Amino acid sequence: MQEKKAETANKNAKKANLLDHGSIKHILDESVTEIVKSRGYVEDVRMSNIRLLLGTIIIVIALVAQFYKKKFPENRDFLIGCILVIYTKEKNAILFTYPPAGSVTSTGLVVSSKLPRFSDLYTITIASADPKSISAGKPVELTKSVTQWFTKDGVLVEGLFWKDVETLINDYATEPKKKK
Repeated sequence: MQEKKAETANKNAKKANLLDHGSIKHILDESVTEIVKSRGYVEDVRMSNIRLLLGTIIIVIALVAQFYKKKFPENRDFLIGCILVIYTKEKNAILFTYPPAGSVTSTGLVVSSKLPRFSDLYTITIASADPKSISAGKPVELTKSVTQWFTKDGVLVEGLFWKDVETLINDYATEPKKKK
């Protein structure tokens, strides 16, 4: 019986290749999303839908440009515009949310993360989805080495990670609001 429990725990454990930054960041980002959603925040998928629409438009333009008689597509201004929208609005965002049900705040969250190349420092930032709103809180940030959350085998120690992220969410919720 104990072996089955241990086997099930190993199957559910989130494991990353410690030599692959992308793998580590992906697992941490997915876990952050899970934690924020478990706190009552509902994901706002509008930005993802806009990005999918822009991507589809770009693909159609690329297909037309591929078979168009001119050498260079004249749609570069449009493509630059799409890149600027993604760069200015999304930045490092991994999750946009609506405010939780029954909340007094009128804005959701933007959760961002960074794990620079050749660095072990993972940064999570929680900010208001509408920073100009009167109910917007000050952005809060947590920077920690990923070695604090992973075992030497690459298994995420979820309890420690959840605790840190929940503390960050609580810090955001208790930050004094802006005065207009």
